[in-house]
Amino acid sequence: MSLLELDGVHVVHRIRAARLFGHDHVYALTDASLTLAAGQTIGVVGESGCGKSTLAKVIVGLQRPTQGTVRYRGESLWQMTATARASKFGRDVGMIFQDPATALNRRLPIAKIIRDPLDVHREGPPAERADRVRELMSLVGLPDSVADAVPGQLSGGQRQRVAIARALALRPALLVADEPTSALDVSVRAQILNLLVELRERLGLAMVFVSHDIQTVQRMSDHIVTMYLGRIVERAPAAAVPAAARHPYMRALFSATPSLRHAVEPIVLNGPVPSATNPPSGCNFRTRCWKATAECAAELPPLTVLGEHTYRCVHPEL
Repeated sequence: MSLLELDGVHVVHRIRAARLFGHDHVYALTDASLTLAAGQTIGVVGESGCGKSTLAKVIVGLQRPTQGTVRYRGESLWQMTATARASKFGRDVGMIFQDPATALNRRLPIAKIIRDPLDVHREGPPAERADRVRELMSLVGLPDSVADAVPGQLSGGQRQRVAIARALALRPALLVADEPTSALDVSVRAQILNLLVELRERLGLAMVFVSHDIQTVQRMSDHIVTMYLGRIVERAPAAAVPAAARHPYMRALFSATPSLRHAVEPIVLNGPVPSATNPPSGCNFRTRCWKATAECAAELPPLTVLGEHTYRCVHPEL
């Protein structure tokens, strides 16, 4: 049984239109299907606005799909009662948000922030909760001296360690990290990434790692999911890319990242990113793709399945 499964998930937001009357719809996530096994790490990559964070929110239950099914350990998440969802799912999934400066309550001491999930779920007696907080601080490399400090007294890297400790408080099976290093200085990004790798291996965590940096995603993940304009366009084993990448967009993402080992010719994408309120017909990427033909506009490309590698493209890279 899969740990987590998304089947045909759509998220559509209704917004006020620019015209005097009526509303527009933002297609934030379209027909997303995804399977995650216990202990597996999936990296999600794509440009800003492609739906990565919406997908992360769906996975942790912060966003209810407009259509489609989310199953956790075989049980439909949104058919559970709110109480069952909190006890069976909420305590089993942790999330690390993008900016630790806004994700932590600036008025609470660090020990209280880490302890909060334990208090909410009434995990053990007070003495055990205090021991668990000390254990978590040690686990993420925080000194005991910061227990009574507030977030503003810590560095960015330390604040993100606090966020990681809080996410691990209830011993989750799944950790979702939404751009966990993008708000940090370059000097501390590697430390946080190394910590996440160490924790994943030590605790046997499944992980969804969201980032716009495809090289980081490749390093962190077993599989890479590439998104464009709300759609998953390719999923590939991390060890197989970029050589085996088939969708032109994934190839373009890799080409935009400098390599110290090989000379890479950047693929320039011409034209603006289409609006999520009026996505192109057929393949969403066709308006910027150098391989696009009339066939690409006619209908959505079928899903091609090559073992663990899937993609949607009628003119794939070879």
